[in-house]
Amino acid sequence: MLTHLSIKNFTLVQTLELELNQGMTALTGETGAGKSIMLDALGLTLGDRAAGDLVKAGQDKADICASFDISNIPTARDWLKQHELEQDSECLLRRVITKEGRSRGFINGQAAPLQQLRELGEMLIDIHSQHEHQSLLKKETHSRLLDDFANNQDLAKTCKEQFRDWQHKHNLFTQARDNFEEMNARAQLLRYQAQELDALALEKGELASLEAEQRQLANAEEILLNTQQVSQLCEDEESGILQLLQQAVHKLGDIDDKPASLGNAEALMIEAQVQLNEAQAELRSHMDSFELDPQRLKEVEDRLSSAYEIARKHRIQPETLLSFHARLQEELEQVDGGDARLDQLLKETEAAHTSFSSTANKLSRKRQQAAKKLIDRVNEQLQKLAMKSASFTIELNTNNSQPTPSGFDTVEFLISTNPGQAHKSLNKVASGGELSRISLAVQVVTAQSSTIPTLIFDEVDVGIGGATADIVGQLLRSLGAQGQVLCVTHLPQVASKAHQHLQVHKYSSGNNTQTELTELNGEAKITEIARMLGGEKLTKQTLAHAKEMIDLSTVH
Repeated sequence: MLTHLSIKNFTLVQTLELELNQGMTALTGETGAGKSIMLDALGLTLGDRAAGDLVKAGQDKADICASFDISNIPTARDWLKQHELEQDSECLLRRVITKEGRSRGFINGQAAPLQQLRELGEMLIDIHSQHEHQSLLKKETHSRLLDDFANNQDLAKTCKEQFRDWQHKHNLFTQARDNFEEMNARAQLLRYQAQELDALALEKGELASLEAEQRQLANAEEILLNTQQVSQLCEDEESGILQLLQQAVHKLGDIDDKPASLGNAEALMIEAQVQLNEAQAELRSHMDSFELDPQRLKEVEDRLSSAYEIARKHRIQPETLLSFHARLQEELEQVDGGDARLDQLLKETEAAHTSFSSTANKLSRKRQQAAKKLIDRVNEQLQKLAMKSASFTIELNTNNSQPTPSGFDTVEFLISTNPGQAHKSLNKVASGGELSRISLAVQVVTAQSSTIPTLIFDEVDVGIGGATADIVGQLLRSLGAQGQVLCVTHLPQVASKAHQHLQVHKYSSGNNTQTELTELNGEAKITEIARMLGGEKLTKQTLAHAKEMIDLSTVH
């Protein structure tokens, strides 16, 4: 419920801090005092359009802040959590408007667009007046009120979830069906490409091995020639390396009393002889076993050509052929078997539709039963509210061929305000005062199941008086006992029933005009009710009458 309202520099209000209680709160004051200022300011926190002329003259900006206790409003808590704006059980809506006409909205201290203020606001407050928050003119509100009255909330939620599930599965099936030929063609292409790579059967590391072997086979003749030349350089009897090295070792061996350095040189040369002999043995072994193999060279080059050709076809590097092959096979598994997947999606879609249809049909039956009771009870209230010629009814159309998240039904509240007149939409028949009373009648009946805790009625008592005004006051007090009701009224019969009474008064000081709100209790409340009864001139009789009205209101 609304717990606090802070208004700064808005129209005629300089500063206003208002604590609001549960129950019925009446706003009264003389004509022109500005009783609607508080509602207008509250409307801005709920996303109403703003203009620069709403800022108090001489000020740069207006600042309005409304605090709500949402501990018992699960829809609002869920919405805040979904948008990552939750803040315990409190919700703070704020609107700042500059004199240039620019405005900013905030939810729990975080900047928020007006659309979010409106969405959240409709879960917190329902304003019944000639106002854009007038939810009774919206057909979706009619469906919600009927479901609330019938205790269909859980069933309606399930219906909405099943509708979304059905639509999701239906979209998947439609996409798969529409893409069936394309997917089949893709599967054929992938199958051909995968088979080509299957036939190549390239193994891990094989490409690098083939390239090394190809280089060796291609240079075989040159390798053999070079090997023979090196072997000859080592073995030549006159000038070979081995012969020359042997002569050098012999000469060093003939030197007597050699210095250490020559001894070291001789040892190294002897070791070199050993190494050279071993090298020569390796050369001979290689030449003895070496065979030219042009057939193997052709095989290697043909296999490399096949790999290079496939890589070139797919515009990839040859070394990535193995990973590319794996990706092809993975995609083929996904798109292959299109018939089986299509059949599975169709079965899932039909099952989801069956579940939704079952819930929607059950919802329709419960709505039909509840609609009759709601019609009777609302008409009873209208009789009490001086609308004896009015006739309220509910048009409930069920069309299984046009499903919606709320089921197969369209729900609309209709009214006839004169005998013999056909029932029509509320916004085509009802005047502002009539609409407020119709709203009051509906809210009284559905109050036990209403999900919106704060109801505001602006001038619901237009055109009524006497005993009817007293009934309106009793109804509003009854509504307030179950939640929170704010009522702008000019009737003492209504104001006397309020649990909380706020008086609006306007005063001027020099060139400055301001509006203030004062909470009335005790004698001050009696005086205000007396003023509403008899005007500015108060008598003992009007004061006594006012006190009697207040005392009687506390009895009910």
